[in-house]
This record gives sequence, C-alpha cells and structure tokens, in this order.
Amino acid sequence: MNKLDLLKRCEYFRQLSEQELQQLAEMTHEEAYDVGECLGKQGRLEEKLFLIEDGLVGLYLELGPMSERLIQSASSYELVGLGAVLQNHRYTVTMKAIETTKALVFNGKELVGLCDTNPSISCKIYRAIAGAIATRLKSAYTQLMGMTMHEY
Repeated sequence: MNKLDLLKRCEYFRQLSEQELQQLAEMTHEEAYDVGECLGKQGRLEEKLFLIEDGLVGLYLELGPMSERLIQSASSYELVGLGAVLQNHRYTVTMKAIETTKALVFNGKELVGLCDTNPSISCKIYRAIAGAIATRLKSAYTQLMGMTMHEY
C-alpha cells in the first residue's frame, strides 16, 4: 500500500485534505519490525510517531528489570508513540512487535516543525493525536474496571 493510501485509512487523519496528507506522506519513511523487536522503550525520549500498516504492536508496562505486563495492543491503521509531538515527552510504555509489523514512521521534531509553520494542519494533527490518546485512555479505563470488577 502506498503512503498516501495508508494515511487515508487512519481514522485520525480523515480531517486532512489531500494536499495535507501528501505533505505528511513526504515526511514519513517505512520501517519493519520482527517479532519481539522494540519500537520504543519506556523511559526514553519519544522521537517517533508510528502509523501501523500491518502487524500487531504490544504496549508493555515495565514493572521492574525482569517484569513487564502487556496493557494494550495496536494494529493496522492505529497510531503509537503519540507523545513524539510533545516536547521532551518520554515513552510511558515499551512498544514491541507481537507479529511482524510494518509501519509508517514520522520524526516527531519534523512533525512539530510542520505544525509550527502551518496552523491549519497543526490543529488537525493535534486533534488527531488528542483523539488517539482519548481512545487509548478509554480502553485502559475499561480494562482497569474489568479487572477491578473481577476482583470482587
């Protein structure tokens, strides 16, 4: 699938015009990850935003040097590494490929630079990121409530 078509399939980028999507497509490159390969490590500076093209990425909370817990996953057309567009934000989870995964990758600084110079696209991008964060938080809340309800 070409970059433009992939961007169009992501629900969070649907408000962008064809020209704006083309600008984004030109900023990306593709990366592939084998099973178990790390896309981002908890505690490290977030530098990349990923749009998953194909595969499955696990979001793991590291509880200690030898312990981690899968808290969520993301698959095709979903975004991970959302904090890459926030200044000096660090990964709050470790992201690993559960399946062989292909992704479009944005350099966070370049994306912020585009937003700084283009208010229209900035508004749409930050709305997209906020929407993705809200969806992820709702999912985490639902998961937490399910775990809590089963404990009683």
